[in-house]
Amino acid sequence: MSKAFMSFTELAGIERRHSTRNRPQQNGLAERANRTMGERITAMLSESRLPPSFWGECISSMVHVWNMLPTASLSGTTPFQAFYKRKPDVSHLRVWGCTSYVHVQRDKRNSLQPHYEKCVFIGYPAGYKGWKFYNPVTKRTVISERADFDERYFPGTSKAQLEAVPSFACLPESPQTPNDTSSHSGLPPLQDEGGDNHFPPARPKTPTPSASVPPEEKPVLPLPLPVIPPFIPPVIPPVTPPQIHAPLPVTPPTAGAPLEPPHVPRRTGRVRKPPGQWWKLKQPDLAGNDSDSDDEAALLADSEFCEVEFAGAVSGADPRSYRLAMKSPDSDCWTEACNTEIFNLEANGTWELMELPPGKKVVNSGWVFKVKQLADGSIERYRARLVAKGYSQRPGFDFTEVFAPTFRPASLRLIVALAAREGYKMRSVDISSAFTYGELEEEIYMRQPEGYHIGSPNMVFRLRKSLYGLKQAARQWNKKLRSVLEGIGYSRLRSDSSIYIYSKGDIKVIVPIFIDDITLVSKSDAAMTSAVTELSKHFKLRDLGSTTLLLGIQVKQDRSHHTISLSQEHYIKELLERFNMDDANPLSTPLAPGSELSDIIPSLEEQAEMKSVPYLNAVGALQYLATMTRPDIAYAVSYLGRFNSNPAPAHWLAVKHLFRYLIGTMHYKLVYRASDSEELFTTYSDASHGACKATGRATGGYVTLVSGAAVGWSSKRQPFVTLSSTEAEFVAAVEAGKEIKWTRNILTEFGFPLTLPSTLFVDNKSGISVAKNPEHHGRMKHLDLRFYWLREAVEEGLIDPLYVSTHEQVADILTKAVAKKVVEFAVPLLGLE
Repeated sequence: MSKAFMSFTELAGIERRHSTRNRPQQNGLAERANRTMGERITAMLSESRLPPSFWGECISSMVHVWNMLPTASLSGTTPFQAFYKRKPDVSHLRVWGCTSYVHVQRDKRNSLQPHYEKCVFIGYPAGYKGWKFYNPVTKRTVISERADFDERYFPGTSKAQLEAVPSFACLPESPQTPNDTSSHSGLPPLQDEGGDNHFPPARPKTPTPSASVPPEEKPVLPLPLPVIPPFIPPVIPPVTPPQIHAPLPVTPPTAGAPLEPPHVPRRTGRVRKPPGQWWKLKQPDLAGNDSDSDDEAALLADSEFCEVEFAGAVSGADPRSYRLAMKSPDSDCWTEACNTEIFNLEANGTWELMELPPGKKVVNSGWVFKVKQLADGSIERYRARLVAKGYSQRPGFDFTEVFAPTFRPASLRLIVALAAREGYKMRSVDISSAFTYGELEEEIYMRQPEGYHIGSPNMVFRLRKSLYGLKQAARQWNKKLRSVLEGIGYSRLRSDSSIYIYSKGDIKVIVPIFIDDITLVSKSDAAMTSAVTELSKHFKLRDLGSTTLLLGIQVKQDRSHHTISLSQEHYIKELLERFNMDDANPLSTPLAPGSELSDIIPSLEEQAEMKSVPYLNAVGALQYLATMTRPDIAYAVSYLGRFNSNPAPAHWLAVKHLFRYLIGTMHYKLVYRASDSEELFTTYSDASHGACKATGRATGGYVTLVSGAAVGWSSKRQPFVTLSSTEAEFVAAVEAGKEIKWTRNILTEFGFPLTLPSTLFVDNKSGISVAKNPEHHGRMKHLDLRFYWLREAVEEGLIDPLYVSTHEQVADILTKAVAKKVVEFAVPLLGLE
């Protein structure tokens, strides 16, 4: 051992102990670590196609990254964080051995020489804010803070392609340092002890190789590299995992933890960070903490010392497995939640423990964890749900019918609008473990849950009641709930079979159902209390009181101003943070006015880049927002969804444009107001003829307004090419007419019959003429007969199409990318404030 190392151990208070001769197993942890390092650098050298003479740089870089990976012995934290008391910054990490284009400083070149030189990335030099590169042409190493990386390509050397990579034990000694190392940056050594963690921001764009380094140039053998001082990782005392004990399944829930879960095989292969950083998707951290950087998630390669599973970017604080929940800082809360779930299922008679009969198939079980939040984003409770993995069920044996109704978003908004108009109150009820009340008609066996196994390995649960995850679970629960509601005097609507209504004299109670979330809407507190009491006789439930949160939407009932508002501000904030757009500058339109992206086809290189971009994730998340509370972005989301199968960078920039619009409008909410107007609702319809340049088809849109805000809306490309603006407007009016007919039907069932025709505003006089009379036969004769349903509805007095100027057309924002002034005009008319 060197004197420097011995001095370090003395200063750190580390006691040195020796193993006996030829007994490496006495120091098993270190020996296994050495073997793991050897296996890793062997893989790195092999993939990078660099010769074994680079082993010193390779192992130094590997250990640098290794110390930033979470380890099970530290309960999911990293050695770096344990030593320096702060999270590591991983934005500087790059794929080792990749092609790099290093900036040449002005004093190292003349004005006619290229500004970049092609090199190979070989590590992170200690004491510098930069990277280390090897130039195969000059055979020199370079340190620079300015470089572009192409992490898909590994130039290697000609010798490396012929040599077999030796084992770690056979790697050669690195020779002494020659005086051939230069630095373009000229940066001084860092004074901070954590200086290796401070790097310049990434340069996202991969440049074109300079003319001085031809792409097909044969690699040159490298000169011997300098000796790398031995890396001394921080000595961290091991953390003893808590002992876990099995709870009794029939006793009330306690805070005791369940059995130690069985070992889960580690995944193999590493997760490679995608090239560039221009999309910046944030991933959740381990143990439920938010990651400081998207690159940290890309480092979660499995290892002998890292058994923590990686959670995808769906729910930042929710563990994705039982093992991860038990390793998280909130393990006590998750344990109590699991015990509560098991106790409730046992008490409900959900299953019967027995040996698996011969020849019977078994369905696997699993845990789903969710932190339930209040409307203000604070934690309400920790929820653990035992689910059956229904994907292994066999049709015809384990299930038959699976359909279960769920209400349309327009139905929900219409109920809220009526509540505001009539002064109704909204009250929420949550059914605990709702699906377990459904009676199973099939013979299904399920494996016992992780951490709660009782008896021999062949002991399984025979399910008597339905369970979350079974394909028929929602259907069986709906059947049970329907029988209970109809038994206490409620009837199901024909216009929306997930909504029930009780009407007796002046008392009216509307009950929309969304799975296990039940909302009561009525003027009468006594009627709602009576309904809750009756439901509690059949189900274990929680009366949540006045509705403040519904399907993740914040609900505010302002009795003083007679308004009810719907907002998704918290969802938008989470969305912006997830896609790392929360610090961007706001824009005033959902899309750039006049945007036309249909004719953009990505090149092969762009397609490769876009594979790493979360385009589908972003559009899907935005679709939920546009469907529920934000009609102003409906066209933008519909338009961007056309490119889901083959997006280009330009399409992703349009998504980012939409995110920037949301930054400035995240506070928008739909506000429904009390009204005594005789006309319950009005509808606007519009079309943009030939808007899609790729197909020649028009985009049609409509919006229905009730109580001063939008209830139903649509923005959709029409299914065929229309030959004129008149035809396009007529087809759009037909779609709007269908929505009008449904709205009239459901209002009638709610007890609000309409005697007057419903107004449909259209900004095309010829389209109105076609809807009212059989005019323009020569131009319209080719249309299918189904489109003339609108003319019959007009003749029957159900719909009254009226003209409105284009400047007053509210639905214009649903058909094209409009200018700022159009957005400012439409937003308040849509009821957004």
